[in-house]
Amino acid sequence: METDNLKNNKSSHNTLSKKRDLLFILLAFLVLIFILVLPLPAGLSPQAKRALGIFALALILWVTNALPLSVTGLLVIALIPLLKVMKAERTYSFFGNTAVFFILGAFIIATAVMKSGLSKRMALVILGHFSKSPQLLILGILITCSFLSLIMPAHAVAALMFPVVSTITLSLDLDPFAGQYGAGLFLAMAWGSVIGGVGTLLGGARTPLAIGLYQEAFNRSISFWGWSKVALPVVCIMLIIAYAVLIFCFKIDVVDVTPAKKKLGDELREIGPMTHQEKKVFSILGVTIFIWIFFNQILGLALVSLLSAVALFIARTITWDDVDSYVNWGVILMYGGAIVLAKAIDQTGAAYWMASQLLSNGFFSPFWIIALFALISLILTEGISNVACVAIILPIGFSIAQAKGINPLAMVFGIAIPAGLAFILPMGTPSNAIAYSSGYYEIKEIFRAGLILHVCVWIIFLILVKLYWPLVGITL
Repeated sequence: METDNLKNNKSSHNTLSKKRDLLFILLAFLVLIFILVLPLPAGLSPQAKRALGIFALALILWVTNALPLSVTGLLVIALIPLLKVMKAERTYSFFGNTAVFFILGAFIIATAVMKSGLSKRMALVILGHFSKSPQLLILGILITCSFLSLIMPAHAVAALMFPVVSTITLSLDLDPFAGQYGAGLFLAMAWGSVIGGVGTLLGGARTPLAIGLYQEAFNRSISFWGWSKVALPVVCIMLIIAYAVLIFCFKIDVVDVTPAKKKLGDELREIGPMTHQEKKVFSILGVTIFIWIFFNQILGLALVSLLSAVALFIARTITWDDVDSYVNWGVILMYGGAIVLAKAIDQTGAAYWMASQLLSNGFFSPFWIIALFALISLILTEGISNVACVAIILPIGFSIAQAKGINPLAMVFGIAIPAGLAFILPMGTPSNAIAYSSGYYEIKEIFRAGLILHVCVWIIFLILVKLYWPLVGITL
């Protein structure tokens, strides 16, 4: 009887979810039609008005997730030539943006790192040095996840570390419904993955997308080190703050973590010495990162990414079936739609028109404009995919940057870094969703801690904008 009730409740929930999605899809198309039939505002071309309509449709669908992000991306690509915003050939050509191929290669590299077992070995080795006390164990999970997120997508790190953290909680006999230490362990996993994910170009899809949009709009790029030298200070400072929040906001009701240390040691011994496959993957990964850092201007991020992916196949470290299982092809499609949409609202003048409307009243200095966009990104990324957050905000940010004479490079960092830092809601990032699925905490229990992190990251970010960015050549 109880099973039947659960099935009925699940079926009812799915029905309501489908109805909700259909309503939002209908709303999105009604908004598009409404904008299309409106009289043409002053200073706006017909193509720009149609581009704004498509932008509004995409905004509703991306925010509500009524359609998968990738399907919305495909819809955008189809609507732009259909509504004569841009010619079909030109529309489809933007799908070949270098950022798309960079992230494809990065996904393949991450596949090899996970499939070979190298990522798990690194996790167990690092954790083994932080398992002497309950406080150190939390710090170890935080640092391990953030380190791994520097070389592979944050959601993949959370997926990899989830069974490891689950093993720790089981070895310590932690009850999901009693005590807070289990929640602290899973949050350390989620927050470490999220914070580390903004440190390099490999930690998440939003960063290559932001760089791709920047390249399409201004014909300039950002190198691997060019990104990291700005983002890594945020990572280091936020790891310290996240650790402090975990220690002070979640009661450590465990005294001895020896069983967890023993279990981690057993797992490391079980996987044995480093295999030939792991060594090959480690070598290719090391060479790839070295070239990205020191020879990026000569070869380019996408070319190195693709060559590294091919090298992994040649070395027989992965097969195409592995890639087909690990790679999120939907993100690639979403990328294409986001880049095409950004180019459409830019080239038709729609983005500039929106920017001029937003700036028609009042005066904001470049610093406070960056601060405002960073705050909007932090808020919006809790409710929607961080990739969608960048796709929605950055084109408008670029137009405001041009209108106000702000360095567009500063706008890239000001939007894309905060967009990757979701700490509370499961829908903000897969890392949060994976941690929440453990059942060790409710959203209301971590809301205060997550809010503290958001306030801290915004303040720290503004301090870095003011004091550190000029030192590394990022002017406003």
